[in-house]
Amino acid sequence: MATTRTATTVWEGTLFEGAGKVTLDSSGLGTYDVSWPSRAEAANGKTSPEELIAAAHSSCFSMAFSNGLAKNDTPATSLTTSAEVEFTPGTGITGIKLTVRGVVPGIDNDTFVKLAQEAKAGCPVSQALAGTTITLDAALA
Repeated sequence: MATTRTATTVWEGTLFEGAGKVTLDSSGLGTYDVSWPSRAEAANGKTSPEELIAAAHSSCFSMAFSNGLAKNDTPATSLTTSAEVEFTPGTGITGIKLTVRGVVPGIDNDTFVKLAQEAKAGCPVSQALAGTTITLDAALA
């Protein structure tokens, strides 16, 4: 069964002097300030499209990887995944680095890395970002 998630941004002003608020409509978790400086310079307590992509990618990858480990009969005790989305003004998103560390009883590091690579390829967010260079650093904790 398909699901749809929504967010809404209200932007006022120009790109460089303006600002906006993005609301996570589906979950109702909140409204967050966004601005060009928070995207291209320091965050200063505001979010950016790239931070939201990083959140989506790290959580999606963790879910996909958790499933792959369980199907391998080596369920994870814990996975800690970070996603770094690099943004270059005038160019766009130039790369994403996923880093995962896991506590997984009964698995060797080579199998862990192989399953992590499969999860990266199968993660729906990775697939949505096709065309973007996505690197992976995976190791047992």
